Amino acid sequence: MTFSFRNYTLLASLGMALLGCVPLGEPITGESNTSTVTRSPEYYAKRTLRYEDFIYSDQIKTVQCYAGTGTAEEVLTAPVISIEQGVPVVLEFDELSTDQKRFKVKLVHCDYNWQPSNLADIQFATDYNEYYITDIRPSGNTKVPYFHYRFVVPRVKISGNYLLSVADEDGSYVLTRRIMVYENVVAASLKPTLSAGVGERFSMQQFDINILYPKYSLVNPTQEVKIVLRQNQRWDNAKFNIRPTYVHDAQRRLEYTFFDARNNFFGLNEFRVFDTRSLRYTGFNLASINREADPTEVLLQVQKNRSKEAYARYPEINGKYIIENREYGSGNTEGDYAWVNFQLKADEKAPGDVYVFGQLSEWKLQEQFRMNYEQDKQLYTGRALLKQGYYNFMFALKTGANLPDERYFENSFADTENFYDLLVYYRPPGGRADLLISYVAQHVNSNR
Repeated sequence: MTFSFRNYTLLASLGMALLGCVPLGEPITGESNTSTVTRSPEYYAKRTLRYEDFIYSDQIKTVQCYAGTGTAEEVLTAPVISIEQGVPVVLEFDELSTDQKRFKVKLVHCDYNWQPSNLADIQFATDYNEYYITDIRPSGNTKVPYFHYRFVVPRVKISGNYLLSVADEDGSYVLTRRIMVYENVVAASLKPTLSAGVGERFSMQQFDINILYPKYSLVNPTQEVKIVLRQNQRWDNAKFNIRPTYVHDAQRRLEYTFFDARNNFFGLNEFRVFDTRSLRYTGFNLASINREADPTEVLLQVQKNRSKEAYARYPEINGKYIIENREYGSGNTEGDYAWVNFQLKADEKAPGDVYVFGQLSEWKLQEQFRMNYEQDKQLYTGRALLKQGYYNFMFALKTGANLPDERYFENSFADTENFYDLLVYYRPPGGRADLLISYVAQHVNSNR
């Protein structure tokens, strides 16, 4: 067979085409192309932009996104601000590393259901939509080295949902956060009421909702007005796309009254608490501290199963946490990381995996927070690497639908104090995006 220059060219072109067939986001490696490389779903998930609060890198810890300047009270607020933007949204996080990185931030405008809108960057951004994080500080006096990053979100032109994405210089995502910008052009209200389901009146919380629009024209409000109701700033159990029960045209009012429990929330229980703001003495709910270990080991007291206990009210912060160091002052850069060991007494193994749950776990059933059952001790144990601070948490059972069931160990009461916020969206005729036209936030305490 004669091997002509033309044959060589065709074969070379074919080889280059085959090498070019690499999935989007998949790095080309030196692995042999004669063998199949098996990738886990988590591998691809960490390389694909997700329109949710998500951490893509195991080195990223203690992500806090809030409205304010950084006081303890402001850190607990939701990242929701007025279109006037007198108060900014601030993003803070740590990267466990001895090397400082350059991270870049980008905003993505989204619809009410957190899908990217059809708006171009120039339509919502006031500047070129790519920003570098420049407020970077190394840790000090800590066993675990890290860099603390802080970023103030720039102003935007229009209201709505925004996804804040952070990537490294190679373009790999490290974290995403949801933020909201609202304009109060309609008046909305939340009114606590008894659950419409008689059997749920002692365990669930329900609201009547009213939206008044005397000076704002809403065209086809039953279809174009969409509301989202959240409990304790959580997205995992938020109620989406609730339709109005009645439209009162003469009063220019939308009324939401519920006759079943579909849009109710379980009141759950007050969150459990532990305090590691000092690693020199045993704070609240701590059994012991091993300062000789590196990182420091903290053992929490054995927790009880509260599923059969009566409701008891005590101060907590609705599942969130505050970073603080009581020895050196600055928790952001001088708060150390420690292994926090959890213990939960259980007479028998639960019918599913058990997790530590709350803002500390990103309101997700994360593997690093999964607990193991020790049959001989009738005890669930687990540990997680956490920064010094004041923490709330619960225990959650993983259901068949991969959802958290906090009631299994925590019970649920209509009397529990919870924080609720309401987001009202509207897409004007011919509009290309959903505007956030009202925001209401309030604490609900049924036994006040």
